[in-house]
Amino acid sequence: MKTPLSSILLVLLAAFVGSFGAVFLKSGAGRLHRQIRTLLLNWRLAAGIGFFVLSSFFFVLGLREGELSVLYPMVALGYIWTLFWSRLFFGEPLTRNKFLGIGLILVGIVILNLGNR
Repeated sequence: MKTPLSSILLVLLAAFVGSFGAVFLKSGAGRLHRQIRTLLLNWRLAAGIGFFVLSSFFFVLGLREGELSVLYPMVALGYIWTLFWSRLFFGEPLTRNKFLGIGLILVGIVILNLGNR
């Protein structure tokens, strides 16, 4: 069974959308206090959860016709997007080790996709 391009694109979209979920959760977490009211009124946390739900929706659509062993590793591309959003929105440093991690993720995805031919 070959994984169709449409499934791959949906999973890539899921990874991209999910990376925004992580950004909004971090942003919302920084505004939490000990009161339950701050949790319930925190729109950033709600947005983060919403992005993760939307990401899951795209992921499930992508899985319908594709191979799980090919598609699931592509979710790791969300970590790459999250790394760049972390730099952009939170000023987190981009280190040599982080770039090494990106390289390993990309190499792993390429190797797994070689089996999709």
